Amino acid sequence: MTKIIDISIPVNEGMVVWSGSLKPHFKQVLSFKKGDSWTETEINMDLHTGTHIDGPLHRIRGGASVDKLRLEAMVGPAFVAYLPKAKTITPEILDNLNLPKGTSRLLFKTSNSKLWAKQNTGFQKKFVALTVNGAEWLVDHKIKLIGNDYLSVGQFSEDGRVQAEVHRILLEKGIALLEGLNLSG
Repeated sequence: MTKIIDISIPVNEGMVVWSGSLKPHFKQVLSFKKGDSWTETEINMDLHTGTHIDGPLHRIRGGASVDKLRLEAMVGPAFVAYLPKAKTITPEILDNLNLPKGTSRLLFKTSNSKLWAKQNTGFQKKFVALTVNGAEWLVDHKIKLIGNDYLSVGQFSEDGRVQAEVHRILLEKGIALLEGLNLSG
């Protein structure tokens, strides 16, 4: 039997979310305790909360929504790149990984993972993510899924340009983006 490892972030009301995003809110609308025939909870949150997939529609006008993505890209073995000292993920860092031949799914375990282990609830602007030329490297090397251990695969910038460009490069080439991974364990 294949071992399944849960690398998702549990969703809760106090969790870290992208700067300016809505924090999750749970409201119990029906309850056995109140005499209702069943229990029902309402959840209000952004789709980019916790562990999530970015579809092309997120950054490309007219792009496909997440439900149109190919599941094959998201299921199967993945190479976990351990990059504890990286400040950004550049082509030089990617070259030094010496990826096994045929690697198509790549997850980045960086110093970001310590934030999940500490259960940090404040958004961090200086998280480890891809540079624009790092994204181009992934396209050139036929990677079909990448995952990052913080809330975006692209670096934070106040104007959002770097992050938007990284997403555009990857999403236009059909690379699945898995964000908000918990690789701390």
